Amino acid sequence: MKREGYYSSGEFARLAGVTVRTIRYYDKQNILKPSYLSDAGARFYTDRDLARLQQILLLKYLGFSLDDIREMLIDDPDDRYLRHSLQLQKKLVQDRIEQMQLVEQAIESTVSALEENHQIDWSRMLELIHLTAMEKSLKTQYLDAGNISARIRLHRDYSRNKTGWFPWIYDQCGIRSGMSILEIGCGDGALWTENRRKLPRDADILLSDASDGMLRDARRNIGAGDRRFSWRVFPAHQIAAKDASVDLVIANHVLFYCDDILRVCREICRVLKPGGVFVCSTYGRNHMREVTELAQGFDSRVMLSGEKLYEKFGLENGEEILRRCFVRVECRRYADAIVIDEAEPLIDYIMSCHGNQKELLLERYQEFREYVETAVKDGFYITKDAGIFVCVSPDEGTDEEKYPAGLQWSDSLSLTLS
Repeated sequence: MKREGYYSSGEFARLAGVTVRTIRYYDKQNILKPSYLSDAGARFYTDRDLARLQQILLLKYLGFSLDDIREMLIDDPDDRYLRHSLQLQKKLVQDRIEQMQLVEQAIESTVSALEENHQIDWSRMLELIHLTAMEKSLKTQYLDAGNISARIRLHRDYSRNKTGWFPWIYDQCGIRSGMSILEIGCGDGALWTENRRKLPRDADILLSDASDGMLRDARRNIGAGDRRFSWRVFPAHQIAAKDASVDLVIANHVLFYCDDILRVCREICRVLKPGGVFVCSTYGRNHMREVTELAQGFDSRVMLSGEKLYEKFGLENGEEILRRCFVRVECRRYADAIVIDEAEPLIDYIMSCHGNQKELLLERYQEFREYVETAVKDGFYITKDAGIFVCVSPDEGTDEEKYPAGLQWSDSLSLTLS
């Protein structure tokens, strides 16, 4: 007997514009299971299943394999998160359009070289091969974007400090007219999109990231027409800038991902002008600890992260590391916490982590959801333990008047909770 709000396989296939055979095939491939299976074996689907099928068909259209699609599917339980999923899919389409435009340009250039010189431009051919092999990179960026967005949403929507993280970091940097600025690992450019009105008109800002996709996001979000910005892909230990050419270097939650932190710091010192400033952020051992405790209270085997990044470079040990390269180092903590009484954003955050939680929790998802709903119903408090180090590169002297204006060395600039 058909349930209210459910579609039979035939109805579901007609709504999606595909065949029943296709629906059954996706079922066998474990990427689209029916929401309800009757005792007689009849399959029934819901609007949520239709949203999932929409993702499958789009990713298939974009050229991804079923194995890729199985990894890339995002389960969004309500309209708000469906909108988020659609935004991520739009980004993926934009990335693919840009990729194909580059492929077109490379083909045209290769053809022109053949017509004019009657020989192959092998450098352009190698570039073409590289461009046509970007699917894995796009898939990774899509997954990373979904995970990053889940984490940003939790902090943005439920943090108690009314001064957001990115405005606070900007205020610590002492940015002034005419400065040359480099951000390493710029991500999607949020530091600048959230502080655009404060930024001097004559600032010269180079945004870098090891990921082509992240730089595309930053360029798209900031706007290619803003002449204050330029973009370059390079790793943190090989900065594409001249010696003593930069006033300020910023690295937001970057150093603990670097294989050789001291090598990166030496490279930053190389490009900084004498007395230039390096601002880098990290977190401490108590950061988000209640989230880990919550997940492990449900299943003690859950590990939300394969490594404790704060042990590599955190608020507790960062100053000791940085003093090996910089003449002055100051730690400034960002006072904040999260209080949440909704389960879904917290579950989303947990599922976005880089540990083993998916394999342990997805099979018991409904039970886990009820567990989290009970935990947060009266408000769930989460510690945030993050901050920055402000560092000065070596100079002939250490007089404070040599340091850039706007940096308050003697005052604590950490904010109190409102």
